[in-house]
Amino acid sequence: MSSANNQYVHDAWYVAGWSSEFTHSLLPLMILEQALVGYRCADGTVAILEDRCPHRQLPLSKGQLHNDNIQCGYHGMTFNGQGQCVRIPGQDNIPSSAYVRTYPVHEKNNIVFIWMGEPDKADTNAIFHLPQFDSDQWHAHQGDALHLKAHYMNVAENLVDPAHVSFVHPTTLGNAASEDIEVHVDVDSDVLLAWRWIRDAPPVGFFQKFGGFDANVDRWHYYYLHLPCTAVIDFGSADVSAQLQESERDKGVRIFALHFLTPVNEHYTIDRWMHLRNAAVGDEQASEQMDAMFRIAFNEDKEILEAIDEAERAVQTRKPIRLAIDKGPIVYRRRIQSLIDGERPEVELHA
Repeated sequence: MSSANNQYVHDAWYVAGWSSEFTHSLLPLMILEQALVGYRCADGTVAILEDRCPHRQLPLSKGQLHNDNIQCGYHGMTFNGQGQCVRIPGQDNIPSSAYVRTYPVHEKNNIVFIWMGEPDKADTNAIFHLPQFDSDQWHAHQGDALHLKAHYMNVAENLVDPAHVSFVHPTTLGNAASEDIEVHVDVDSDVLLAWRWIRDAPPVGFFQKFGGFDANVDRWHYYYLHLPCTAVIDFGSADVSAQLQESERDKGVRIFALHFLTPVNEHYTIDRWMHLRNAAVGDEQASEQMDAMFRIAFNEDKEILEAIDEAERAVQTRKPIRLAIDKGPIVYRRRIQSLIDGERPEVELHA
């Protein structure tokens, strides 16, 4: 069995890229250690195919796009967006084995999602969505694609871990006021949740800048992890005098930071991040300023996670210890393994 089959959940929607990344040109991709090629067709839809000619194995991304068909750069075999061979130069007969695998694709919220498992199990209703995408009271803004030399499960664990914020992001998303505040964890639903409130404390750098807070605030972090690897961080601040309850977070300055993780291979993950906010709606200058601060914070995560990945590759002399804050990550890894075990026979069959 290949290492890819041991590492990943296949029956799931992953982000192949922002919609803006797909044009009428060949875009090579690597997802779950599978080489793919994508492009936008004349009708506006996106096609994603196996990036390998069945003849001599040359990546099709090394060829050319003619109308909506890919011509292999070696001998000119040509495939349409459904993976069917439509031309073999110098030969009228097209054998039934002359095809490439295609993948279900769906665009939603200006994001291109791809289903990496059995095609007949692809349910577009299962694609990630928040109701705030549909509200004119909220502003959606796509950020960057953060490339991390780290295993996707380590990255996902970081995104269900409020405890690290005080130490990794002391000038942007956290500060010392939250160091000893208990983290609550809920693992009873399909979506894992870790959260805490920090009451009557100095605002973090992010909300000093974008909330205009200079006195103490009540602030919150809610970390939601949707399996296999999509994270939502609901964080915000409000004046202490407002005495907000959990259900009243919309009355404060509230932001959803979304992280769509795309596993490339065992030591490489792409984190496409964006945010939704209920403040500065329509203000693109605010979006750019937020991007700049997010980049600082997420690069701080990148430094930590890549150092962990390097350390994990070294000879291990003892098992890592576990702390109370690790409840979410422990359950996460168990659930991922359960999903992988549940689909293993079909993955082996189609490897």
